[in-house]
Amino acid sequence: MEKRVPIAIVVHLAHAEEQATEKAELTFTDNISAHGACVVSAQRWKPGEMAEVTSLNDKIMLVGRVTYCKKRGDDRFEVGLNFRDHEVTWNPYLRHSGLQGEGSPDRVHLRAVRTA
Repeated sequence: MEKRVPIAIVVHLAHAEEQATEKAELTFTDNISAHGACVVSAQRWKPGEMAEVTSLNDKIMLVGRVTYCKKRGDDRFEVGLNFRDHEVTWNPYLRHSGLQGEGSPDRVHLRAVRTA
């Protein structure tokens, strides 16, 4: 199992099938890993649904498959996303896992590299 790092990154979260940006929810990650994230959402998601996650700072969009959705104590949901179709580099994850990352340590980055 991949190491998860408890880092909050501000993101827009939306159903991948919905192209309307006004339906995107402004939220944050609860934790991140090299191939996924746990995102806090105001709505319930179903395992298997596809979600678009766009970092607010860098405007990088990733599409992930929902692996789980569980209710939190604050009437919100923890949504587990898997980005297996992409190699994802979360710079905070690299710093906390002991790997060397790019960019300033004071700025949170997402970088997605599409694979064939």
